[in-house]
Amino acid sequence: MPTSQTVTSADDSQADGRKLSNFLCFAIYSANLAFGRAYKPILDELGLTYTQYIAMVALAEQDDQTVGALGEKLFLESNTLTPILKKLESTGYVRRRRDPADERQVRVSLTPVGRRLLETDPAVSLVDATGLGDEFPVVQKSVVRLRDNLLRATQAEREKE
Repeated sequence: MPTSQTVTSADDSQADGRKLSNFLCFAIYSANLAFGRAYKPILDELGLTYTQYIAMVALAEQDDQTVGALGEKLFLESNTLTPILKKLESTGYVRRRRDPADERQVRVSLTPVGRRLLETDPAVSLVDATGLGDEFPVVQKSVVRLRDNLLRATQAEREKE
């Protein structure tokens, strides 16, 4: 009997490890979905998608970037980013232009209208909605460190191939 209980206990602990609630990747994935739901009404009022919004935030940090450099920051390929930037340009929030030094490059910058929109800091209420209080910057830094570690690990694996 003790052997069967031990096996059952080991099986139970293995099964517990496979519970969806124990997967860090699922916790982050579902938190991302929850952030999307929280952002949606705020960004809907502005007529923006989340991806458009973060593109504008990245341009506010460093204006006049190439599409490629902006894509790297946002983890987006230029063929995904280009239609987003075209839409932002059509609404008057960004300006795209060919780089005079290299016509193959397209540079993107915020317009004064786009900059004013971000000055309203539309997502400020989401920090409170997280319920993290003073822990917010610590959790954010931990998630960034996790992301960077995973990117390094996957890049090291690709380089081995």
